[in-house]
Amino acid sequence: MAKVRYIGAEPVAVPELFGYERFIQPDEVVTVPDDRFDGYVCQAQTWEPVEEPPGWNIPERADDDPAPALASLGRDEGVLKKSAVKKTAAAKVEPQKGD
Repeated sequence: MAKVRYIGAEPVAVPELFGYERFIQPDEVVTVPDDRFDGYVCQAQTWEPVEEPPGWNIPERADDDPAPALASLGRDEGVLKKSAVKKTAAAKVEPQKGD
């Protein structure tokens, strides 16, 4: 099990861990399930990691594989665009009447 510290300003109930009857106090360290660790530490304004789960780590980038600079992207690069809908000949044909 992993451990995180609650760094919020006010006591909070975390039903997933203790139900609604127990409040976690500011600066309190609690144990969380390993598979939920990411869900807590991604909320950096509320939780900070204390003890990572076994085998948990962020892969490090190799020196020869630098991250692309955001400034190098062109105006339309990285933007998903809605593709234009094209009408085909089948869409233009009048429906046939039944025999």
